[in-house]
Amino acid sequence: MRILQLHSNFITYKPVEKELSQAEEVEKNEVRIEDVVVLFTAVEEGDNIQVSQRAINDVRAFLGKLKVNKILIYPFAHLSSNLSKPLEAFSVIKDMEEYAKQKGIETYRAPFGWNKQFTVSIKGHPLAEQSRAYAPEALKAEIKEGEGVCEPKKDEEPVSAALKAEDTLKSFWHILQTDGSLVPVEEFKFKGHTNLQKFSNYEIKKTRAVTVMPPHVPLMKRLEIADYEPGSDPGNVRWYPKGRMIKSLLEQYVTTRVQAYGGMEVETPLMYDFNHPSLASYLNRFPARQYVLKSEDKELFLRFAACFGQFLMAHDAQISYKQLPLKLFELTRYSFRREKSGEVVGLKRLRAFTMPDCHAFCADFDQVKTEFMTRFNLCIDVLDNIGLTKDDYEIAMRFTKDFYAEHKEFLAALSAKFGKPILAEVWNERFFYFVLKWDLNFIDNQDKAAALSTDQIDVENAKRYGITYVDEKGEKQLPLILHCSPSGAIERNIYALLEKAYREQMTGKAPMLPLWLSPTQVRLIPISDKFLDKVDQLAQQITNHNIRVDIDDSASTLQKKIREAEQEWIPYIIVIGEKELESGTLSVRIRELKGKQETLTIEQLITNISEKISGKPYKPLPLPVYLSKRPQFHG
Repeated sequence: MRILQLHSNFITYKPVEKELSQAEEVEKNEVRIEDVVVLFTAVEEGDNIQVSQRAINDVRAFLGKLKVNKILIYPFAHLSSNLSKPLEAFSVIKDMEEYAKQKGIETYRAPFGWNKQFTVSIKGHPLAEQSRAYAPEALKAEIKEGEGVCEPKKDEEPVSAALKAEDTLKSFWHILQTDGSLVPVEEFKFKGHTNLQKFSNYEIKKTRAVTVMPPHVPLMKRLEIADYEPGSDPGNVRWYPKGRMIKSLLEQYVTTRVQAYGGMEVETPLMYDFNHPSLASYLNRFPARQYVLKSEDKELFLRFAACFGQFLMAHDAQISYKQLPLKLFELTRYSFRREKSGEVVGLKRLRAFTMPDCHAFCADFDQVKTEFMTRFNLCIDVLDNIGLTKDDYEIAMRFTKDFYAEHKEFLAALSAKFGKPILAEVWNERFFYFVLKWDLNFIDNQDKAAALSTDQIDVENAKRYGITYVDEKGEKQLPLILHCSPSGAIERNIYALLEKAYREQMTGKAPMLPLWLSPTQVRLIPISDKFLDKVDQLAQQITNHNIRVDIDDSASTLQKKIREAEQEWIPYIIVIGEKELESGTLSVRIRELKGKQETLTIEQLITNISEKISGKPYKPLPLPVYLSKRPQFHG
């Protein structure tokens, strides 16, 4: 069992829709509870009444310290990937509730098996946020006897020096304005910069724990894009056919853009020797937790970026100044980082992710500046074409005071190009391997942020890895290295697109994915089965123009078919009967126009869609054309 315990000023919640078929029956009323300890609770496989009672006993002891006697048990599956079966979990939750009441605790319970909207206000004292984990006694005994598999001890977990430093380094927060000037964040007037203010608050607090389920999580499940994989480690997800197609299109698009920029695509190993001298040194300069495994006499770690393989490759290459900047690229499927369990959620923060990673080896700082600006423009354009505009994200830059003093004009040029003020984290001295780093951060519906595109100027690793080039005089020199991901993790792009769609829905717009990423772009709904042959011919005609089209041949009513197509965010919905087939004109429901209908010929429809997806990669329909032939992946 895993519990996130929050001492709250208040919490409000409202059941929205059933997530499980075993969900209990409740009314969809909003509930508000004040001055309460909220127990976000995930019941794991093997949990029983003894576990539930231990948890409540611990909570009861803690309530005395807080001088409060009120709890809300809130079922929250997103704290674990090793979940109990629904009915067993419900039984444990009810045991907790009953036992807490027996102990004299004023006890409330949120409904089980529902997606719920909720708002929580957490008190500001040091004991307000606690996390707990419980295992059944039998499992604990197995671990003691060495018969079970367990996590390494906390003091044995390898943690890089950079990660430790990240928690202790003193940061000075400013806003870098478009003229290059720095304003202390507490003095900056945020009027007109709401997202920047939200991002600044989030980044300065450095609190990454998730206390509210992000909207994209139920959406990724309902739309059959992705889901948690209980058979794996948390932060490793399963991708359904629709999600795999979306992910693949994004991978293909980003790869094409990097290749057009000049990146040479390579492929490197997933795991590396912990004791390799260059790698061991680099690990301590990179703020990330690693997965560690052993093979024969070697201790290995899973890569968290493409740096290792590309740097070792560059070490073995013969490079001339005439070939600089030299650009190596890999789409790492996958990179691995052992993010903290309380921070792993949905597609926002994963432990296994797909990262486009492009390094440019440059001769000097003048070349670096030119290349850095080129890549800055590339990243903004890539995100724009994916469907994320400057209104959706903010930039953070990180550098030392000395770097700012020496390169103020360069930083001003970057800020001016972005056209908006930038959050700047300034250090008195450099600890990390880079002298400048920026990242574009999507601001989601919980006012939290997630980094997408990024680039860094690396001044250490050429020496560390023995990477050299031959200059005009025939002498060996060390290059500067740029680390860029033009889109950030592909999974995070999908998270951002779903969060953006939800936000637009809250403003009255029809939520949808970009047309080129929509698994089905056109749905044809025949009024009767007798029109199926003709509708199939129309579908083939549309498909021949690289447009994804399917046919709803189910036994549902016409209105239900239309409603289900809308719930799937289908961009173009067309009902076809004898009238449409005889006239050759179609009444097309267009989602981006909030379902407004337009009369188009089949040729006009094809032209309309083709123009909108021009220049984007194409993949065929990821599922059978006929809906009756499709399985249901998410119950």
